[in-house]
Amino acid sequence: MNSISVRAVLVRGMLSGLAAGALALVVAYFLGESRVDAAIALEEAHAHTHDHGGGEELVSRTLQSTAGLGTGVLVFGVAMGGIAALVLCYALGRIGRFGPRAAAALIAGAALLTVYVVPFLKYPANPPAVGNPDTIGRRTTLFFLMIALSVLLAVAAVILGRRLAPRLGNWNASITASAGYVLVIGLAYAFLPSFNEVGKDFPASLLWEFRLATLAVQATFWITFGLILGWLAERLLVPSAKALRTGNAATNGAAAAAR
Repeated sequence: MNSISVRAVLVRGMLSGLAAGALALVVAYFLGESRVDAAIALEEAHAHTHDHGGGEELVSRTLQSTAGLGTGVLVFGVAMGGIAALVLCYALGRIGRFGPRAAAALIAGAALLTVYVVPFLKYPANPPAVGNPDTIGRRTTLFFLMIALSVLLAVAAVILGRRLAPRLGNWNASITASAGYVLVIGLAYAFLPSFNEVGKDFPASLLWEFRLATLAVQATFWITFGLILGWLAERLLVPSAKALRTGNAATNGAAAAAR
C-alpha cells in the first residue's frame, strides 16, 4: 500500500472514529449519566449524614455531563480511529485473504476485546462513591498495565498463530495461539492485585447498571467504527484494484492487437 492510500485510510479512520464517537456519546449520555447522577446523590447523602463538609466544585456537573463528556468521547474516537486505521493498513494482506471490510471488522472486534473487555473483567469500572481515594493512583496504573498486557499478548498470539500455521494448519494454529493468550491472561488475573472497595450500603443494581452502561458505550463505539471504516476502506481500495486490473487488461489487449 502506497503512502497516498495510507493517508487516505488514516483520514477515513479518524472520520469513522468521530462518527462512532458521536453515537457512543449518545449512548453514554442516556445510559450512563443517569447512573452517575444517582451515585453522586448517594455520595452526597452519605457525606451529609456524616457531617462532612463538601469542597468547592471546580467544574459544574452540567458541564461535566455535556461539554466535558462530549470532548472526551470524541477525542477518544478520533485518536482510536487513527490508530486502528494504521493497523488496518498494516494488516491488509498479512492476516489472510480478508478484504478491507472484513479486516476492519476483525480489528474493531479485537480492539473491543483486548483494549476494554479483558481489562474490564479484572478491573471493572466503578461509579462515583465507589473506591478508596487513596488507591486511585494504583488502580489506574494497574488498569493501564492490564490494557498493555492484553494488547501485547494479542499481538504475540497473532505472530505465534502465523508461525504455527504452516505446520498445524490455520484452524489449529489459531486455536493454539488463542489458548496461549487466554492462559497468560488468566495468570495475569491471578497474580495482579484485585480491589473490592464497593461499600455494603451501595446498591448492587446501580453498580451493575453502571458497568453495563460503560460496556455498552464501548461496544457501540467499536461495532460502529468497524462497520463504517470497513465500508469506507472498501470503497477506497477495492475500486482502485478493479480499475488497475481493467487498465492492465486494456494494455494487454492493445499490445495483442498491435501484434
